[in-house]
Amino acid sequence: MTKSIYHMTSGEVAAALAGNQTVVVPFGSVEQHGPHLPCGTDTIAAKLVAEEVAARLDAVVVPFGPYGVTPIHAGHPGTVSLRRTTFESLLGDICDEMVAMGATRFVFVNWHEGNIASMDAVATELQARHEGVYIAVAHACYTAQRVYAAEGGELTHGGGIETLAVIAHDPSLAAVEAAGEATRSEHAAAMDEMRRDREVHGYITDVTEIDDDGWYGNPRWATAEAAVGFAGRMADEIVPAVERIFALRGGG
Repeated sequence: MTKSIYHMTSGEVAAALAGNQTVVVPFGSVEQHGPHLPCGTDTIAAKLVAEEVAARLDAVVVPFGPYGVTPIHAGHPGTVSLRRTTFESLLGDICDEMVAMGATRFVFVNWHEGNIASMDAVATELQARHEGVYIAVAHACYTAQRVYAAEGGELTHGGGIETLAVIAHDPSLAAVEAAGEATRSEHAAAMDEMRRDREVHGYITDVTEIDDDGWYGNPRWATAEAAVGFAGRMADEIVPAVERIFALRGGG
């Protein structure tokens, strides 16, 4: 059963942290995802994965909130972007509060690429500020990209993998028929490759640089059958990696 600070009493939180000093924080964003997926798609995906990871680690889920750093989607109805300074201040405050309660291990579960720079900044500052506190960051979107690649899944904005996550949460929120024909142009693929290259990469400042419609991919790839095990498959990959990181730091 997932333990979320939202649903626990003060005494329950204290008892949980006394037994296990690990907390899991999900990160997503609120941004347009085409005519077929909700604006909260990234936050929905992150929450699903984070809750499964926390359950396996017997950790407490500490929600960050629905919003992320997503200026590349500005101007599209439904997009709400935080400034980096806002995001980083909020996350720093949350983590400091949890450290004061006894947390020493943080697992950041992220689904939105625009959050990465801010998460890295806060994580390193938090570790420097609090001796014995360590953070493991899981970019679940990239985990999904790797796990589903052999089955034809692609990590695109509003495409198959993100549709799969929404179906896993609530099939009624995935209006796949509204997407029309699947789109995955060579230009979109090239732009994704360019911005995600680990050695030499460029930047996207407006999502329409990738596709005029602001989304791209093949949402029809996602099925209800494949969605059933979505969170579990992500946790299968993330949890052992997190445990290795904390073992290097001297246990949990």
